[in-house]
Amino acid sequence: MNLDKQLIDKFVSVTSSAAASCYKHVGKGNKLLADKAATDSMRESLNKLNIDGEVVIGEGELDKAPMLYIGEKLGTGNGPSIDIAVDPLEGTNFAAKNLPGALSVMAIALKGNLFKAPETYMEKIAVGRDIPDNATDLDFPIEKNIKNIAESKNKNINDIVVCLLDRPRHKEIIDKLKILKVKIKLITDGDVSGALLVTDEKYKVDLFLGTGGGPEGVLAASALDSFGCKFQGRFLFKTDDDIARAKSMGIKDLDKKYELNEIVKGDSIFCATGITSGDLINGVKLIDGKYITETLITNKKHSINIIKKEEPIT
Repeated sequence: MNLDKQLIDKFVSVTSSAAASCYKHVGKGNKLLADKAATDSMRESLNKLNIDGEVVIGEGELDKAPMLYIGEKLGTGNGPSIDIAVDPLEGTNFAAKNLPGALSVMAIALKGNLFKAPETYMEKIAVGRDIPDNATDLDFPIEKNIKNIAESKNKNINDIVVCLLDRPRHKEIIDKLKILKVKIKLITDGDVSGALLVTDEKYKVDLFLGTGGGPEGVLAASALDSFGCKFQGRFLFKTDDDIARAKSMGIKDLDKKYELNEIVKGDSIFCATGITSGDLINGVKLIDGKYITETLITNKKHSINIIKKEEPIT
């Protein structure tokens, strides 16, 4: 993919417009309405681009929200053939309750280079680029992962910070972390942004792990790849419908552990525009009758940037 500035700017405009469209619903208590506003804006913006796009990671089936569905064709049909992964509103509850961390998120790669993930859950582990290969693994006991991270960073174990979703399914992990006396950062939502906290020491997170959405895992992997971080994921298929869907998408080994370079092949663009301000990026601001947005844009072949844009009030 020729990732020139013009192309990057176009994709930044997609998430920026989605964030601005969603902003008027922030704090109004209706997460579905907020999600629909972001989704409708993203679809409209993508359909104006000279691309032959297909959604390989959609959003909405798990929580019955409005969706950009898997297999949906986007763009004019003229231009490069690309895979598109979307989460128009990452952190629906954050937006509905005006809490920090709501984002509009998208990843793009040449056709065939983004893993076509089913709408199911995924076990995940992510660490920063300073952790050696093979130091952490989904199949390691949590004690071994923590010990190896502490040794790699020359830290005491009780100074290690682990981030995970605050869910009942993580009780066993949390109990083990408490025994180890590490610091625990629990997040209520924001599976993508949580994983990205390992990208920089300023966020003070050494390890992200636990079970979250499979599509969100692919989106996070796109950004983590640009930062040189490590990521593994394994899909969890709990029902016959889950298994049938996975097989229909070409997944043969249902227990396979995926490395980052199997989820994102080659190069990709990742865009995340803040809706409400959080750890990663500032949210939408209303200044002089215009929305001001900030977007984190990542790409392996280009620098990682924060781009500010003005959006009209509609």
